Amino acid sequence: MALHSLRFRLVDSPTSLGAKRRARRAAWLSETFPKLATMRVLDLGGRVQSWAKVPVRPAHVHVVNLEPLPTDLPDWAEADHADACELPEHILGRRYDLVFSNSVLEHVGGYERRRRMAEAIRDLAPAYWVQTPYRYFPIEPHWVAPGMQFLPVPARVAVARKWPLAYTPGKSYDLALKQVLTTELVGRAELRHLFPDATIRNERLLGLTKSLIAVRQP
Repeated sequence: MALHSLRFRLVDSPTSLGAKRRARRAAWLSETFPKLATMRVLDLGGRVQSWAKVPVRPAHVHVVNLEPLPTDLPDWAEADHADACELPEHILGRRYDLVFSNSVLEHVGGYERRRRMAEAIRDLAPAYWVQTPYRYFPIEPHWVAPGMQFLPVPARVAVARKWPLAYTPGKSYDLALKQVLTTELVGRAELRHLFPDATIRNERLLGLTKSLIAVRQP
């Protein structure tokens, strides 16, 4: 229990290291795209409430997620329940100024689905920002477990169920297995392959690359 509360202080609380890094990333986004406040943004896998907290909010945000959608949307937002790797025609037929995705690419389910998501991102707007945790950072970020991403599947399931810094330690085997199999961290070579026209930026922690960001500016 003490370790689980440590996770809250390090990652999940509004004053945690994770929250500070998310705020720094939001500032970096607005610095990278100085016209962000006037842009129409497609957010694949995000949440409307996250955009309400950023220092610079786009003129319009279209959120696409497989999670239940909010019922009360502000006038600057819209939301669709859809798969980022198989976007419906009414989204594919639109154009945006920027496509944004934060910590989603590693969850979509295998290389082929990542390729389809990347293809849509590159086609839908002249600019994009795709962040994903770096596979070779020594701490697996979802479970805050050292080297977990390099273990065989049964060992990762055991960590997902028992490791006290996990979101919900003690979960069922089936749920832990599903979470493990749908979390596949990406390395630099694959990200460059998926986004060949991007600049790959490093987000560092203690001098080590913690996450990668593929950025294409208009």
